[in-house]
Amino acid sequence: MPPTTAPALVPAPAPVPTPDPAAAPVPAAAPRAAARPPVVSWTRARVLAHGAARPLPARTVPLRDAAGLTLAAGLPTLQPLPGFDTAAMDGYAVSGTGPWRVRAAVRAGAPWAGVLGAAECVEISTGAEVPAGTRAVLPLESAVTTGDGRVSGPLPPPGRHIRRTGEDAPAGRRLAPAGTGIGPALLGLAASCGHDTLPVRPRPRVGVLVTGDELEHAGVPGPGRVRDALGPLLPALVAELGGETEEVRYVPDRPSGRLAGAVHAVRGADIVVVTGSTSVGATDQLRRLLDAAGARMVVDTVACRPGHPMLLAELAPDRWVVGLPGNPYAALVAARTLLGPLIAGLSGRTLGPLPCVPVHGRARPAPGLTRLVPVAWDGGRARIADGHRAAFLQGAAVGDALAAIPPDWTDGAPAPLVLTAA
Repeated sequence: MPPTTAPALVPAPAPVPTPDPAAAPVPAAAPRAAARPPVVSWTRARVLAHGAARPLPARTVPLRDAAGLTLAAGLPTLQPLPGFDTAAMDGYAVSGTGPWRVRAAVRAGAPWAGVLGAAECVEISTGAEVPAGTRAVLPLESAVTTGDGRVSGPLPPPGRHIRRTGEDAPAGRRLAPAGTGIGPALLGLAASCGHDTLPVRPRPRVGVLVTGDELEHAGVPGPGRVRDALGPLLPALVAELGGETEEVRYVPDRPSGRLAGAVHAVRGADIVVVTGSTSVGATDQLRRLLDAAGARMVVDTVACRPGHPMLLAELAPDRWVVGLPGNPYAALVAARTLLGPLIAGLSGRTLGPLPCVPVHGRARPAPGLTRLVPVAWDGGRARIADGHRAAFLQGAAVGDALAAIPPDWTDGAPAPLVLTAA
């Protein structure tokens, strides 16, 4: 897939002044804080977030507890599949040429120990083990029975309607690689292979801190107040992305310093998500507290709209902080840009390529930036949904995906899609 975002925007270095020999000596400058990473493209931000963390330690769980988790090792067959020669249709397992004398009736789960001789057959059910000496299975609808215990019909080619031992998979073949998400089909496959447990990566644990003095948590907000959208949104999104929310706490902007205490107070979480406080305003504290804590910044601002002030930092070994803007749609975009890939990396899942389809509708590309807009399926193409300002979730609520519109996009041109759950 060709690149869909502009190159990373790297600040130009400041000019170096020419020394003045007559100038008075200047005292040595205080040590400078570690340089921040440059602003990165939206595509690069996803890659950095995914590759930042090591997968969580594996554990073994029963099949009933594995749904929604990720395989920590490949899934092998414990026996050939199928495990024996099996009838693929109801009919008669025949030997030699007909007409055939019926020896027995064979049902699934009840093998017949005899051996078919020439011009002999057994009535057989789908899934039953075909007896030794079988040439093929004559379908029931092609068979004609006579009153003397014989069956006639067209002679089927050798092996017709028989599933041979191991034709699906021999014993020991890996049927799914490590990093595969565990859904209903994989659970059924594991059971059919004889597995009772699976090695898995656990769901990353996420603590959510919602900042802001203006938030109401019930009812219609009053003058100068807004209803909190992120407290309800984020746990559901975390679950969709493969994580597990440990707690949601609300942190006021004032007095300054409350956020630092709240971040360090989150226990038992692999990731702390902070909403709001990611910009550089008077009440935005997140970057200052990360600097003070000596955190390693992985992504600090992304060349996209909305959500550009998003960030990802390693606060301590195996402990991550994801900063999301406070506006709900911008926060959703940022979460799918950084939090989703980070959870995938912790879960041992790969970051696969995004589907790229024609996108139609009205959107204003942003020079040098990727614009994220909600889209809905319209046949084999995607159409931009209405209602996607930074604080407005209508388009995302009714859409099927987010389209990453590059700076040179025109109506109908292809763009990558971040698919969302139904």
